[in-house]
Amino acid sequence: MNKTLRNAMSVDVEDYFQVSAFAPHIARADWERLPCRVERNVDLILGLLDEGGAKATFFTLGWIAERHPTVVRRIADHGHEVASHGYGHERASDLSPERFREDITRAKKLLEDLCGTEVRGYRAPSFSISRRNWWAVDEIRAAGYRYSSSIYPVKHDHYGMPEAPRFPYRLHDMLWELPPTTVPLLGRNWPAAGGGWFRLLPYGVSRWLLRQVNDKEQAPCMFYFHPWEVDPDQPRQSGVSLKTRFRHYVNLERMEARLRRLLRDFAWDRVDQVFLRD
Repeated sequence: MNKTLRNAMSVDVEDYFQVSAFAPHIARADWERLPCRVERNVDLILGLLDEGGAKATFFTLGWIAERHPTVVRRIADHGHEVASHGYGHERASDLSPERFREDITRAKKLLEDLCGTEVRGYRAPSFSISRRNWWAVDEIRAAGYRYSSSIYPVKHDHYGMPEAPRFPYRLHDMLWELPPTTVPLLGRNWPAAGGGWFRLLPYGVSRWLLRQVNDKEQAPCMFYFHPWEVDPDQPRQSGVSLKTRFRHYVNLERMEARLRRLLRDFAWDRVDQVFLRD
C-alpha cells in the first residue's frame, strides 16, 4: 500500500434536510424550522481528522455559513480548506445561467468574509454539471474559482457524465476539474470516492478500490462524504420512497468507525494541497 501518496479528503457541508433526494418531501421554506445538526456533526468530523492527523476540504453551503458562521471559522481554524458548495443546494442543472451565477457568487463572498482567505474550489450539488449545462463551466471560472469538483465520470440515475476523464483536467484556461475517484471494471467506471457506496459496500471493498488507484495507477484519490452521514440519530423522514430511504440511511451507524479506518489506512490532505501546485 502506498501511504506516501496523499489523497484528497472532502466533506460536502449540508444538513440532512437539504439532501437533493428529499427535495420533493421537504419544502425549502421549512428548512428554517427544522432542527439543524450540522454543527454537532462538523465538530465530530474535525475531531476525527485531528485524531487521524489528516486535513480536508469542506465544500460548504452558503446557507449553512450564513446561519452557522462559527462552523466555517472552526473549519478554517483547524487548518482545513474552506470551499464552496453553492448557496442554496440547488442543482446547477435546475438553474438558469443568471441564477447559477448569483448562487455561486453569493456563496463565495460569504465564505471568504468568514474565513478570511480566498475560496478557490467549488462543487456543484449532486455533481449536477454535464454536457447539458456546460455553460456552468464558464460561470464558475467567471466567478473567480480556480477549480471545480462537479463532474462525476459515472452512470447514475441522478447525475454523472461517464465519458468524462477520470483524472484532473482543464475545463478552461485557468479552471481545473478534479473528479471524484472511479475505478474502471467490466467496461464501466465504478464509484470509489465515498458517498453512499462507502456505506453500502464492505469497508474492504472500498479500501481495495482506492488502493487500485494509488498503487497501480500511482494517482491520488478524491474522496467525499457528508456531515449527516456520521449522524445515525438524525430525524427520520416519512413518505420517501424505499430506494431513497435505503440510500440515505444504510449503515449510518457504521460510518464513524469506517472513517477512522480510512484515515488510518491512507494519507489524506486538502484538495488544494493535493492537486494545485501553485
